[in-house]
Amino acid sequence: MSHFYAYVSRMKLIERWSLMHNLRPENVQEHSLQVSIVAHALATIGNKYFNKNYNSDRICTLAIFHDATEVLTGDLPTPVKYFNPEIKNAYKEIEQLATDKLLSYLPKEMMEEYTNIFKKQDEDIESWKIVKAADSLCAYIKCVEESAAGNKEFNRAKITIENSLLAMDLEEVGYFIKNFLHSFSLSLDELSIQ
Repeated sequence: MSHFYAYVSRMKLIERWSLMHNLRPENVQEHSLQVSIVAHALATIGNKYFNKNYNSDRICTLAIFHDATEVLTGDLPTPVKYFNPEIKNAYKEIEQLATDKLLSYLPKEMMEEYTNIFKKQDEDIESWKIVKAADSLCAYIKCVEESAAGNKEFNRAKITIENSLLAMDLEEVGYFIKNFLHSFSLSLDELSIQ
């Protein structure tokens, strides 16, 4: 009997932004879907507009599972996770142990397939950059949506994440921000007009 998929399905039970007042709660499962959608968009933008050769299917798969180990570790808030180098390194070790434990719930015949997703492969370096960018963009979108709804709790996080996105210096991210980001601050009626 394998418990892998039952554990992964529990991503819906892990709440994000636990230290912040949220007008709309967000869980890891819905976040992972949004990161997958945005990562696919970034890969498509790179391929269509910037002569990249991304494998958008691979990037989507990496994004789907990028936070899956949080079913074992929980979602540690970013300010805590990066408070100092010791905590950051300890958390990386915990994540690695959680990865190994989660993979151990698979049948042996399937383990290699998922190991290639959960453990970063050299050939996926560029793909993981896109997943990381999508992850940050989704955090930024969360801040935009909360701010648009009148929640000032996310104002500082919005500035911090915006600066980290700019520091990535990825053409795909710039294109997404310029062409798609504004829509996330609009109401349904405003979206329907345009």
